[in-house]
Amino acid sequence: MLLDLRADRILSANRAAAGLLAIEPGNPPAFSRLVGRSMPRFLVFLQEVEHRSEAWTRSVRLSNADGEGLGLELRARLLPDEPGLLLLVLLDLSELARRAEVIEASALQRAGLGEWKRAQTFFAELERGNQLILNAAGEGIYGVNAQGEATFVNRAAQEMLGWTSEDLMGENMHSKIHHHHLSGDVYAAHDCPIYRSFRFEQVHRIEDEVFWRKDGKPIRVEYVSTPIYDQKVLVGAVVIFRDITERKENERKLREALDEVAALRDRLEQENAYLQETITTERAHHDIIGTSAPIRQLVRRVELVAETDATVLITGETGTGKALVATSIHKDSARRKRPLIHFKCGSVAPDAVEAELFGQMRGAFVGALRDRPGRLELAHGGTLFLDDVEELPSEVQGRLLQTLTAGAVTRLGDTRARSLDLRVIAATTTDPDRAVAQDRLREDLLLHLSVFPIHCRPLRDRREDIPALAAHMLDLACRRLNRPVPVITEGTMRAMVEYDWPGNVRELRNVVERGAIVSKGGKLVVELGADTTNARRGTDGFRPEAEMQQMIRDNLIACLRETGGRVSGAAGAAEMLGLPATTVYSRMRKFGIDRAALGARDGTA
Repeated sequence: MLLDLRADRILSANRAAAGLLAIEPGNPPAFSRLVGRSMPRFLVFLQEVEHRSEAWTRSVRLSNADGEGLGLELRARLLPDEPGLLLLVLLDLSELARRAEVIEASALQRAGLGEWKRAQTFFAELERGNQLILNAAGEGIYGVNAQGEATFVNRAAQEMLGWTSEDLMGENMHSKIHHHHLSGDVYAAHDCPIYRSFRFEQVHRIEDEVFWRKDGKPIRVEYVSTPIYDQKVLVGAVVIFRDITERKENERKLREALDEVAALRDRLEQENAYLQETITTERAHHDIIGTSAPIRQLVRRVELVAETDATVLITGETGTGKALVATSIHKDSARRKRPLIHFKCGSVAPDAVEAELFGQMRGAFVGALRDRPGRLELAHGGTLFLDDVEELPSEVQGRLLQTLTAGAVTRLGDTRARSLDLRVIAATTTDPDRAVAQDRLREDLLLHLSVFPIHCRPLRDRREDIPALAAHMLDLACRRLNRPVPVITEGTMRAMVEYDWPGNVRELRNVVERGAIVSKGGKLVVELGADTTNARRGTDGFRPEAEMQQMIRDNLIACLRETGGRVSGAAGAAEMLGLPATTVYSRMRKFGIDRAALGARDGTA
């Protein structure tokens, strides 16, 4: 039979073909009508014909013009000089089978019953031996014919796939076990390496794919698909595979464990760097010293809140020991074996605050060269101390509140939230309500932080603690400087007690340390501010608060004018006043000091 594939027409058919298909020679039907539901298989057959120039198949089932199905073997060849024309030879399988039976019967009759039994025994033993070998193999093995239908399946394959040999024999193996990717996407047969083995004579070694069990569960496999030949004719393929699901799961767990180890290593490196920085930045004292009523009340509040996980808000002027109170709370808490992470909110540039606080992933922004945990992650399991919390930018305050409320932090450039278990202690040098009114502190964040407020009283309100503090600081300073401890005379102590200490304990520490350096005659020599001996004026012996604030403002302006408006660095106002640069900036904002008020010369503030 000659077909025009482009026009779907039967151009000519000999008498045998016309009789077999029950078609009228002068009025043949469209060939696609005879193919019917076997059209997909016929198209695959055409691909093989195009690849090999000629081919044969028994998988395409044709029907005659009356709709009756026929068992045929199709042999096809493209005409080389006629594009689109296909020469199709039809062999009636029932007729072939009848002829084979006749030939076999004749051979049996000629050979005799004994020869037939010997042949049957030989092939049965051969088949039994092959089955024993296949079933003893630990790998799954199955074979397919040129149509992709299973021809044998060993025991290991049946156990791994959950299918029995009866379930699979004669079935299309791709549609049974290889029909989808692990992602759920359909795995087209023409993309399958096994299909290419028995169609295009290719050996494929695949290291990671999935076969699907009878119960619908996937198993990860690696396999080799090899073509099978019979008398140099490609008749199918054999597939040898092994289940690597457990190995892949172990590899995944190992990768996760290595990632966790790397994350812990980075975190420990950051914690170590932070703790080293904390050690080198020596504090004035390591215990709360004093016997005054404000100190006793403060100690009681520390004892009350330390054993809980309540959030604490510490308020007080600069230098009143807020960091010391935070350390005491942490040391007396159940979290004392984990670090206390101190974050000075005003010490980091606004564009770097988020990375410092929340952490970063490599490539999150220009300059982010490696993954790095933030202070929130470093404080996991411990305590985070947010000093000068009102210095955080407003948008960062909002994200901080969301993180603390959710109990999870997301690094910059990451999408994965990491759980947090930490305690938060915050501190501010300004009145919280005033900070909220000035839009420096979000009200919702203040409500979250001020679960248990603690106020640190200034040194001028607890003057009876000054002698003990001065003696303690002098002893620490002399040990650090390797100097003999000078005597604090009554006059010197009276001067220090009468001085108002605008810088509070921090200023006292600086004055005492400076005195330890300059004292040569065995007596402590201290240098205090102007009018030291008459620091408390008025009939009641005290300066009004407004006057004190004005003195601090005037003193700051005079110092800034002296430094040309420079705050930090060598010969800056912070160094001259013995205060941190962040405190100087904070006071400038508090008192509204700008360049116009300074009349500053060249320099930066």
